[in-house]
Amino acid sequence: MALPKITEARNNLRKSIRPCALLSLLFTKNLSHTHRPICTKTHTNIYDSSFHSDLTSITNGFISIFTKKPFSPHNPELNSLSPRLTTQVVESVLNCLKSWKIAHMFFTWASNQCGYKHNCYTYNAMASILSRARQIPPLRAMVMDIVNLRCSMSPGALGYLVRCLGSVGLFDEANVLFDQARRMGLCVPNDYSYNCLLEALSKSNSVVLIEMRMKEMHDYGWKFSKYTLTPVLQVYCNAGKFEKALSMFNDMNERGWVDLHVFSILVMSFSKWGEVDKAFELIERMEDHNITLNEKTFRVLIHGFVKESRVDKALQLFDKMQQSGFYPDVSLYDVLIGGLCKIKELEKALHLFSEMRQLGIHPDVKILTKLMTFFSEEKKMIQLLEEMQEDIDEEAMSLLYNSVLNALVKNNSIDKAFLFLKAMMGDQSDADVVEHKLLRVKKAIRPDTTSFSIVIDGLLRTGKLDSALNIFQHMKQIGCAPNIMIYKNLIDGLCNSNRSEESYELFREMKLSRFEPTRFIYNSIYGCLCRMEDVVAALDLVKEMRVYGYEPYTKHSTLLVKGLCKHGRAVEACKFLASMVQEGFLLDIIPYSAAIDGLIKTQEVDRALELFRDICSRGYCPDVVAYNILISGLCKAKRVSEAEDILHEMEVKGLVPSVITYNLLVDGWCKNGDVDQAMLFLSRMFVKDRKPNVITYTTLMNGLCNAERPDDALVLWNEMGREGCSPNNIAFMALINGLCKCGRPDTALVYLHQMQEKEMEPDTFVYVALMSSFLCNLNLPLAFEILKEMAGKGNFPDPLDKNCLIVRDAVLKLLEDARTSSRVRNLIAEGRIPKICCSDVKDEG
Repeated sequence: MALPKITEARNNLRKSIRPCALLSLLFTKNLSHTHRPICTKTHTNIYDSSFHSDLTSITNGFISIFTKKPFSPHNPELNSLSPRLTTQVVESVLNCLKSWKIAHMFFTWASNQCGYKHNCYTYNAMASILSRARQIPPLRAMVMDIVNLRCSMSPGALGYLVRCLGSVGLFDEANVLFDQARRMGLCVPNDYSYNCLLEALSKSNSVVLIEMRMKEMHDYGWKFSKYTLTPVLQVYCNAGKFEKALSMFNDMNERGWVDLHVFSILVMSFSKWGEVDKAFELIERMEDHNITLNEKTFRVLIHGFVKESRVDKALQLFDKMQQSGFYPDVSLYDVLIGGLCKIKELEKALHLFSEMRQLGIHPDVKILTKLMTFFSEEKKMIQLLEEMQEDIDEEAMSLLYNSVLNALVKNNSIDKAFLFLKAMMGDQSDADVVEHKLLRVKKAIRPDTTSFSIVIDGLLRTGKLDSALNIFQHMKQIGCAPNIMIYKNLIDGLCNSNRSEESYELFREMKLSRFEPTRFIYNSIYGCLCRMEDVVAALDLVKEMRVYGYEPYTKHSTLLVKGLCKHGRAVEACKFLASMVQEGFLLDIIPYSAAIDGLIKTQEVDRALELFRDICSRGYCPDVVAYNILISGLCKAKRVSEAEDILHEMEVKGLVPSVITYNLLVDGWCKNGDVDQAMLFLSRMFVKDRKPNVITYTTLMNGLCNAERPDDALVLWNEMGREGCSPNNIAFMALINGLCKCGRPDTALVYLHQMQEKEMEPDTFVYVALMSSFLCNLNLPLAFEILKEMAGKGNFPDPLDKNCLIVRDAVLKLLEDARTSSRVRNLIAEGRIPKICCSDVKDEG
């Protein structure tokens, strides 16, 4: 929004704000302070010693009673003190109590005393306590009491209360209270009140609301100051309104209102938005104004820059931080070294590492681990090991050695990782240990579970299962207890290798070690049994899984069903699924679809239908894939009408048939000899907005040719082109073959040439079909040309192929005709026709 012209900020506060409330006008970032900003108004001379003495005495009396355990509201001392209750006393007691609970109990007790009524200052004292303790419900309830009891407030008191609400995120409550106080005549807000409201709203992202309040403030004639615009800048930044935030900042800069806090808001926002370069540019502008970031802001920005992978700028800021007199600690080096390692700037990371050691900052294990993890050069690892092995304790040394193991595994040096593991235990007798400097450790450290886990995982990932098992045994021999992750990974490795007996043995050992099996471990074994098609063992395992409340993975159940069906055991697969249901497992539709497909492949179509109906009756909703499997089976069984009924059932249930669904029925009707019904489905596809694909057209053209309707097939071919469906290799060959069957080899030859122009290579049967068709039409010269092309490309059928006999008969016929005889003999003489195709040809020479 356009800002009104801002004049010079006021120097004096309005009269409605008490002198002791001056601290509330200093807009610090939060409300934590030791001075209460707004105190109770009193007509007594505050310097009167007798007044102070009396107030102190009463205050101490109340504190003693309310902090005494157990507290009793019927305490005689409390009854004697209650008549002396005043707002000054309540405020004094609240400010002295350390527990918000006791303070709230006292405040509530005071509210119920006859003749006493809280004022805005006691409410603010309680609000300050509740906001610092972040006690939202009682703070909300107290605000409602203020409004319901129509408590009058000074503008300063209203502003302070609004800030308390804003500090704990109660933006809406602050906004509503402000309006209610003005509307009910409880307070006449001034510029301070508005500034407090804007500060409360600055923690929100509501640009519309803060702009509305700023306009309202201007309309009432209150002048803006930097305390007005700073919260607005904060909201623009919170809401990601980059242009508005920059405009506001420039406006404040022109008026000289930019300080460290304003700069920090914008710099932090730039960093948050990932605009690292702009944030850094702004930091340099701060230096031009002789403004330096504070230590906390330096730290936050360095973390933010590293998070955005701008370690270059983070390092520059790190230098500025040191130049400003702030000393970095180990956590700052940690984030910078980690950032450099991540972007592979390992030399710079090592330089920082050396720098921190020179400054006497002891690197922790996290830094060492990061460095070691990212080093691929053994020379650097050796350097770090040599530098650090004498400077750290045994626990840190163990972590350092584990980071070496991690680095070796990451670099696929698994064998070296194993040797280093042995060296850690003090076994340095191996020749390879002596040869490699990396493997020589100055301090023998007993490997822990993590050490073994790192090496075992690395071996498993590289397929060295037996080596991993050997290390596992060695681990137990030295008394190092395996954890659940080691058991999990080894069992999974054994299961993936179909070593079920060994996996069961390890599984039993794990349970004896009092580790509770996880769902993953159970499913690893279950998957192994499913791959091995061990139905009995798989069912026994799922019974045990049920006790633990674990579900078997659907992919494993489906794998078992598919495996059984593949080997003709579809009925057994159905029994397995029924047993799973009896055990209380609700299976997915996928394994049922696999079982239905298996039954269909063994010609058990009726049984497949029965299973399909059964799962539907049990509340399953088969998907399009399941329906397609059933439709395909019915079509193959020549029961196309029933398949069409299934399609109708799909549509009634709200499923949208796919192109595959229609293609199955098109193929079914074509093979059933009813090509007109198939063409009807082509029309339905257009109506249902299911665009036919090349398979649809190929199937129909083949069906039309089989029905001796080649002209209709050619019409369909042209329509396919108009619909933007490009013919593929199979479509061309189907049309050529179909035209040859219909005695149209001349037309078929045209499409052969088109196919070749598109650089598509026809199969042998296409040449055979063309040659046979030309021979039937007594066009021997063209039949010879096809034979010659076959010979040139070496596309002769295999001796076991039935087309081989057709080619041989064609060669004999061409030899008998004077027009082609000599040319055929030339091809034979040149060896371009295989012997198997000319074995009956007699030598007439």
